[in-house]
Amino acid sequence: MDYAVIMAGGSGTRLWPLSRKDRPKQIIDIFGGETLLRKAFERLLPVFEPKKILVQTNDAHTKKVKKILPEVPKKNIIGEPYMRNTAGAVGLAASFIADRDSDASMTVVTADHIIEPQDKFTQTLSEAVQFVNDNPENLITFGITPTYPSTQYGYIRLGKKTPYDGSEVYKVESFQEKPDAAKAEDYLESGNYLWNSGMFVWKAQAILSSLYHYLPDCKKPLKKIQKKIGSKRQDEVIEERFKEVPKISIDYAVMEKSPSVYSIKLDCDWLDMGSYNALTDLINQDSDNNALAGNTPELIDCSNNIIINQDDNHTIAGIGVENMVVAHTEDVTFICPREKCGDIKEMIEQVRKNKGEKLL
Repeated sequence: MDYAVIMAGGSGTRLWPLSRKDRPKQIIDIFGGETLLRKAFERLLPVFEPKKILVQTNDAHTKKVKKILPEVPKKNIIGEPYMRNTAGAVGLAASFIADRDSDASMTVVTADHIIEPQDKFTQTLSEAVQFVNDNPENLITFGITPTYPSTQYGYIRLGKKTPYDGSEVYKVESFQEKPDAAKAEDYLESGNYLWNSGMFVWKAQAILSSLYHYLPDCKKPLKKIQKKIGSKRQDEVIEERFKEVPKISIDYAVMEKSPSVYSIKLDCDWLDMGSYNALTDLINQDSDNNALAGNTPELIDCSNNIIINQDDNHTIAGIGVENMVVAHTEDVTFICPREKCGDIKEMIEQVRKNKGEKLL
């Protein structure tokens, strides 16, 4: 059987205050349409029926996920009692899938991506699943063809192309961290690098074996959890044991170490909704390149701003404002130069220190 997992457990701090702990970006409607989670689910439907789609989320958000995705069986919504990064999330989801079918493939996507067009994504996903079913020892990561020299994404260095039914599948030579501007330009010009999308396909057993080998401290807790899946003690054991899984990304834990990693090229428009600047590709812009959402502001001689107002009873007004982010909710107004958005975590820590957790 072929299964898919939507990772929907992040806290979305880079879009604070719009995104909060109790309502992260993937489950709130920022743009006046569907949530990012719903979009991710619908993107998978041409390949997977709802009962073969699992959602991994924070324990506190399982009811909200079920409301957004009523088609997904309740048993397919996996609540994490602790955030253990993507290695833990993958290991937990793989344990559930392997319990149902020891030979199952497992597609992993995240709930905070925008991918278009649908038909190209469907075709590439189908090819990746078939590749893994034909090569069960291999791990596939989706690589995005870069369209500009981004310093915000990690990169995949491609090795030799592997002939496979016309698909562009490559041996992965290495993973590269987010580069500086000069390196990003070199990566783009070389044509040998793809953006690292954080989406994968593999056999559930293959990724579990890799985790046990490269991250041995996860083996005991995951094995304990596997034994109780479907039992009355399932949630209790996850609560007890999941915190023992090391907190590390799947890239660091496995993908950068395994000799069996391949990349399939995804030639789609792809956007990781991880920052305010990313919103400019989704939000309507006025004639002065102001990206505006929510209660419309009153502006004079303002340009290149991102202004989001979630309070219908509050009006934002500006004169001569340029290259700023203004995000207003009922209890927080966040103002920041666009080039400083990368420092938002420092502001969150300051708010936590001075105002407590209530605003986070």
